[in-house]
Amino acid sequence: MTRLQKATLSFLLITAAGLIVLVIRLYAGLWERPLGPALQLSTTTPIQLPATWTPDPDATSTLPASPDPVSPTKTPSFTALCGAPPLMNLLLIGSDARNDSYNYGLADMIRLARVDFVEAKVTVLEFPRDLWVQIPDVADNINGQDHEKLNQAYLYGNPGFNYTDDPAHGPGLLARTLALNFGVQIDHYAAVNMRTFINVVNAVGGIDVHLPEPVDGRTPDDMNNRLVFKAGTLHLNGDRALTLARIRIKGGFARGENQNRVLCALRDKLASPSVIKDIPELIESFKDNVQTDLTPQQISQLACIGAQIDPGNIRFADFPEELFVTTREYDPVFSKNISVVKANFDILREYVTLFHLGAWPPASSENAEDNGGEVAFCP
Repeated sequence: MTRLQKATLSFLLITAAGLIVLVIRLYAGLWERPLGPALQLSTTTPIQLPATWTPDPDATSTLPASPDPVSPTKTPSFTALCGAPPLMNLLLIGSDARNDSYNYGLADMIRLARVDFVEAKVTVLEFPRDLWVQIPDVADNINGQDHEKLNQAYLYGNPGFNYTDDPAHGPGLLARTLALNFGVQIDHYAAVNMRTFINVVNAVGGIDVHLPEPVDGRTPDDMNNRLVFKAGTLHLNGDRALTLARIRIKGGFARGENQNRVLCALRDKLASPSVIKDIPELIESFKDNVQTDLTPQQISQLACIGAQIDPGNIRFADFPEELFVTTREYDPVFSKNISVVKANFDILREYVTLFHLGAWPPASSENAEDNGGEVAFCP
């Protein structure tokens, strides 16, 4: 090899090495860059209960006993999996918008997911969408009215209404509403509209939903048989799964149960080996169609822990139904009385505190329904 050839080769090697370093740096920057605006929540100290804390016996008889099994100050003897933090709290939103944009749309589904990267466990808590709550930022836009249904916080925050300067728009305003009313701690958010949900279910070849009893969502105004679901295990495509999840003829709590059944079925499908061949189509179904502030790195961490979680360690929980009262409230925005859900928020805050600690719902499914714990239809 001549001196010129050696010099040329050295130059090419140095150039290639420089390009590799540059790509790594660029990739690392994108890897840790959020896919959307971050939440504007004040930094909070991790929840810690006083040593003498017990639930108010006059408030409810359904709260779990002392949260002794979980110590918020205990340092685990092992590290978190997947290079992630020990815990990640995610606000999951299902928007009723049917198009690809997120300018409008109510929060049709509101869930808080607690992802434990130490014990490889996920717990998902439902918040009733019709709760009558205080919403920040909106009073100046609706004639001084600062209370609306919880699902409207998402609507008012998105660009179509733009009642807030929160850079995270609808998810940001909904997150701050949950924090204000219930003391919820949220690290990140992900919102999916109806079209994306349909695409995801179709991308994995449909889901198998088990119904212990028939669901008939027909109304005098719509008697179409598409609203009828027989009891048993049903294989549903994206449209049918969405239809089942949205039926509310028996009320918001019955709809919440159906939504959890659909989510359980989707969980089972995503955890099955057969879904591997569907990954390219699944990724395409999410592309540019999700509101989220997660980074590619965090999404990778969630995918990593998802592959290691036993299906039994993904649980869905709800507040005891007896804590809620469905009533009517005059809403100046609509100039009429509307149906809303009310509850003692202090009691709900106690449940949220225990949820964040991992002390509720109970690990055992025994009497779980009586304790507002793990739903029986999602093992």
